[in-house]
Amino acid sequence: MKSNYDFSKGIQNPFAKKLKKTICIKLDDDVIEYFKTLSEKVGVPYQGLINMFLQQAKNQKMEPLFIPRNKPKKTKAA
Repeated sequence: MKSNYDFSKGIQNPFAKKLKKTICIKLDDDVIEYFKTLSEKVGVPYQGLINMFLQQAKNQKMEPLFIPRNKPKKTKAA
């Protein structure tokens, strides 16, 4: 190995912008189990399946179907 390397003529990785980012999200246990079971069936890691599912939702411009919970208003005690 050389003691010094010259990177002055190096170029940036053109794929660096497309790299996946690590994030922390909270998922219910049953959701994780569903994707883990599915992953064994299709031979794809469960995290990759979750990413594919979210990618498909994004591409199809899907929106969640849910009814937001009404949070009770805080009242001041008299």
